[in-house]
Amino acid sequence: MKYTRYVEAKQMNQSMPDVVVKHLDSQELSWTALDGSKRTAVKLRTVFVGRGTYLPGWKWSDHVGKKTGKTSQAHIGYIVSGRMIVKGVDGKEVAIGPGDAFEVTPDHDAWVVGNEPCVALDFGNLT
Repeated sequence: MKYTRYVEAKQMNQSMPDVVVKHLDSQELSWTALDGSKRTAVKLRTVFVGRGTYLPGWKWSDHVGKKTGKTSQAHIGYIVSGRMIVKGVDGKEVAIGPGDAFEVTPDHDAWVVGNEPCVALDFGNLT
């Protein structure tokens, strides 16, 4: 049965010819920000999927940009829990929270608001 083979491959963290399965806890790619916030990601065939757990007080420009010397990139995402403000290059600030899907342009800034970590998934092309 095809479903059984898929489940077995998923449990073994293996790739099948038509299906690529990787678990975000695999630590394939992992970063820790200056404030202790963490982000993991996996690369599939054409996209990456990431999960960040950003601590209260985390801010992209302070805790990632300064460490890497890079500006933020365009990506899409989904907020699992917690809240964040995203500021576009036009200066507009948008609050996002649980259940919100979002798409941001390059060179934005973002920061956690409130007293709980913000858990966010993000997705992007590998090309």
